[in-house]
Amino acid sequence: MGVLNTDRRVIALAMARMADALGNSFLIIVLPGFIASGQIEVEELVGTTLPIVGEVTVPLLIGLVLSLFGLLNSFGQPFTGRLSDRSGRRKLFILVGLVVFGVSSAFYPFVSSYEAVLAIRALQGLGAAFTIPGTIALVNEYSQADTERGGNFGVFNTFRLAGFGFGPIVAGLLVTGGVGAVGVEGGGKAPTVVAEYVMPAFLGGVVVSGYTAAFAVAVVGAAVSFGLVSAFVNDPEESGAEAGADLSIAVRDASGESYFDPIFILGVATFFMAAGIAVFATLQEDINAALGQGSFLFSIQFAAVVIANVVFQVPMGSASDTYGRRPFIVGGFGLLVPSLLFQAYLVTPGAVASPLLMIVGRLIQGIAVAMVFAPSLALAGDLARMGDSGTKLSVLTMAFGLGVAAGPTAAGFLVRYGLPTPFAFAGALGAVALVLVYSQVSDTVGAQPGEAAPTTD
Repeated sequence: MGVLNTDRRVIALAMARMADALGNSFLIIVLPGFIASGQIEVEELVGTTLPIVGEVTVPLLIGLVLSLFGLLNSFGQPFTGRLSDRSGRRKLFILVGLVVFGVSSAFYPFVSSYEAVLAIRALQGLGAAFTIPGTIALVNEYSQADTERGGNFGVFNTFRLAGFGFGPIVAGLLVTGGVGAVGVEGGGKAPTVVAEYVMPAFLGGVVVSGYTAAFAVAVVGAAVSFGLVSAFVNDPEESGAEAGADLSIAVRDASGESYFDPIFILGVATFFMAAGIAVFATLQEDINAALGQGSFLFSIQFAAVVIANVVFQVPMGSASDTYGRRPFIVGGFGLLVPSLLFQAYLVTPGAVASPLLMIVGRLIQGIAVAMVFAPSLALAGDLARMGDSGTKLSVLTMAFGLGVAAGPTAAGFLVRYGLPTPFAFAGALGAVALVLVYSQVSDTVGAQPGEAAPTTD
């Protein structure tokens, strides 16, 4: 199944998520530098001691900001997903979330306290909690036949991850050379081309910093998404009417085939996978020092996971429609573990400091993620009914968000035991996910709707 054959509503949702994800990925790269630049007051917090985490460091403060978005986003998704199932008004939930995300992004240039940055990031997380479950449920409900579900999710993730992957590269170019705020006392560095020439053209000649320009991109991304959803997306009439009485999230497998519910296990595995992606972001300064590189190469490495996803999501998703979901999910985790251990080796003292090899390791990790993500969503969609897609699929999207939230904080804590430690820990989580999926998840391709096909193991 190719992009040209995909339902235009799925394309519209995918493009909307691409614009939204581009804006959010800007912030993942921009916020660490923004917090550490001196524009945000963190001096009084650094060096203090907190329970459990111990001494507060700048990487830990950065990790908390990055994690807060995912925590509120993820914990909110089961509730908003259930509400969208009950009401059947998924489009409204998506639009509300985009407004909250876009408006809150506009406040970053006007704050100077760390607490204010936390509050803005919290609002963005709540906005995403409204947007994501409704979006993913609509993609599932637009997939009339199981034979096109994997392909639809592959197309959707390709566009979404294109925004998420290429955003950091553009953000690195935008901020590099304009890290010192343009026009602000103490800036001292030359402005970026965008900050000095492009942005003033739209702002009546006002010169802005690279950071302000990056925050503006996040606002524009939300606005573009809002326009696409408003124009091209509609709610299936039967969605709310078919919501079941029980919209709870099961842990045990009601069928008795396995001990744990397969959607729950896919959620746990997705959490481990996402944490392995996200450990990279917090370690920017340490990785750059270990590999002898700058911010631009780091942004390429960060984006490599997503670039590989952009290339392989559609083929993997479509192939899972034909050959089954489970082989790709199991194989993906089998590839994920060595890719993370390879990255751990590259940042080990005494290893060859090669930015190019780190890009290769991240690309392999991205291929592994592509093998897991679209087939996992499709398998969960196979098991969901029309009226409970928001609730069921929110398990996986919630888990992904929690993993993205936990990864940076875990990395900020574990790096004190050595730079390879966060990567090795993520590899161990991937190994646990491999065992859980292999032992607890059956395939759905070839089964009746809502049932799992027997495994051939």
